[in-house]
Amino acid sequence: MRKALRWLLALTVLIGTLSTAGAATAAQPEATGTTASTDVDIKDRLLAIPGMSLIQEKPYTGYRFFVLNYTQPIDHRHPSKGTFQQRITVLHKDTSRPTVFYTSGYNVSTNPGRREPTQIVDGNQVAMEYRFFTPSRPDPADWSKLDIWQAASDQHRIFEALKPIYTKNWLSTGGSKGGMTATYYERFYPRDMDGVVAYVAPNDVVNDEDSAYDRFFTTVGTKECRDKLNAVQREALVRREPLEKKYEAYAADNGFTFTTVGSLDKAYEAVVLDYVWGFWQYSLLSDCAAIPADAATASDQDIWDSVDTISGFSAYTDQGLEPYTPYYYQAATQLGAPTIHFPYIEKQYLRYGYQPPRNFVPSSIPTRWQPGVMRDVDSWVRHHAHHMLYVYGQNDPWGAERFRLGAGARDSYVFTAPGLNHGANVAGLVADEKALATARILEWAGVASTAVQSDPSAAKPLAKFDAKLDRRDAEREPGLRP
Repeated sequence: MRKALRWLLALTVLIGTLSTAGAATAAQPEATGTTASTDVDIKDRLLAIPGMSLIQEKPYTGYRFFVLNYTQPIDHRHPSKGTFQQRITVLHKDTSRPTVFYTSGYNVSTNPGRREPTQIVDGNQVAMEYRFFTPSRPDPADWSKLDIWQAASDQHRIFEALKPIYTKNWLSTGGSKGGMTATYYERFYPRDMDGVVAYVAPNDVVNDEDSAYDRFFTTVGTKECRDKLNAVQREALVRREPLEKKYEAYAADNGFTFTTVGSLDKAYEAVVLDYVWGFWQYSLLSDCAAIPADAATASDQDIWDSVDTISGFSAYTDQGLEPYTPYYYQAATQLGAPTIHFPYIEKQYLRYGYQPPRNFVPSSIPTRWQPGVMRDVDSWVRHHAHHMLYVYGQNDPWGAERFRLGAGARDSYVFTAPGLNHGANVAGLVADEKALATARILEWAGVASTAVQSDPSAAKPLAKFDAKLDRRDAEREPGLRP
């Protein structure tokens, strides 16, 4: 009798699944994390993967959220030469739904969160902490094993481990350095993902040619706003002596040191020179009202507060740099970094200019620039992009050097959200581009309805917006980092 009842229940579930296939509605979550084809709990299925271990499970309505460790080779070319534990998270909805593979390119959040493509496709989400960001760092750390191919191979192994559980379509995504990471993953493992959604991803093809950034800063926003920002930045250097005294007191009060960058003076100038860039990266044109209207007559405190709010005086301290050493190492070896000029600041006020990323990596860690790495990726995207979507913000400095598509690209797109910054997303695009982008994401994920396939203007996210779960703003990081 029990076998007959189980057979009847399985048949009912199967019929129900077939009758709703392709419907453009949000799928109901699995209440217990089980599937129609197995009675094994999803946590047990995840932990049955060799090398997977549980750190913790956190509750969230409609999902199961797991923080996990996964054993990875330090060197994917020589797996026998040691391993490390890499943190990942799984936001589990239902194994019958598509899965979005997200990385910020930095640390992973251990709290439930849903990226825009995950909301659009109403799917599961896997997030990976980038190698060498603590605690996902080998010990001892061989920094030569931190490169874009090794990181892409981390993603590939995670995908291969999870694909037998999450068998439906997969999309990769990320913003800024995460968008770069999603691109590099696609370049090295183009058969893994069914689509890529990369947000505000910089593309520094020629590290020594950064004139695009200088041109950007002559036209972004309005002249009134640009003039106000430039004036405050210049004034912070004119008043270097009194403001550096405040900096000394600030550093002493907080226990900040300056061994890596070399001196408080170098750190101070680095913070000030990030000011204009930082404003456009994280703020909107409307925020210009908060900038001191007349920098020359503003108080020292007003200048300090404005620079600290936008750039952050802790950014280039040893304590501010240490969590981001892996990023600066990669910028100094493969990714490259922008260099811009300040024609409105007299030379006597500039002692160092934009400092190279090598200055922000401890001297004990060797770096060697590897030319041609970014040119290879850029060429691949231009000639081989397939199911790739790039979204940029009109007022985001990082978009001045961006990925572009060539004649070989297929079903791929580059869109720009008007007036938006480093938090640009599909929701911020103009109506027809928003609909097209949403439709393509749904199609690549395998969940586009017949109506959307015939008319992209009908495309909408399948899951309702959740203010606690869905991220919409740029993740603010101190210092000049994508």
